[in-house]
Amino acid sequence: MGRGGARIAFAGALAAAALAVAGCGAEGHENEPRPQVAARVSVKIGPKAILVQPRRIAFGPERNQQLPQNRNESQPPIETDAPLDVTLVAANQTDEDVRIELRGPTSASSATIFANSPGTFQADLPTGTYIVVAPDVPTARPGKLTVGPYRASSENDVLLP
Repeated sequence: MGRGGARIAFAGALAAAALAVAGCGAEGHENEPRPQVAARVSVKIGPKAILVQPRRIAFGPERNQQLPQNRNESQPPIETDAPLDVTLVAANQTDEDVRIELRGPTSASSATIFANSPGTFQADLPTGTYIVVAPDVPTARPGKLTVGPYRASSENDVLLP
């Protein structure tokens, strides 16, 4: 191959590299909003009543964010009709093994929560009012949980997956 052939090969390789580099990079599109962080609700199962705290969730930005370093950052809303991911943290303060059930627009039930022990379960809950019952403790007055329409983006929460 002569000098002319080497120049043509070099120019061809340079043009191919330029095309490859030009094809890389981000396209112009907006970022999708990040999903909301699961809301946490505490449930105390006693022999006389089931206590739910907080009783209302998703009616605006949460007062307490999960990570304290984010306390001054806003929680922008997400425009969605998706159900809210709720983690129920239960304390069974009875001498009976129990399950808790949510009854409302959607129903959900926990696994067995052993006597005098904690337990958790997750449920995707659409907007609405739910009754929290423990069928294994018939003397316990049901609790109430109301889920609002507000869904907060986690885009300003650092250290989240």
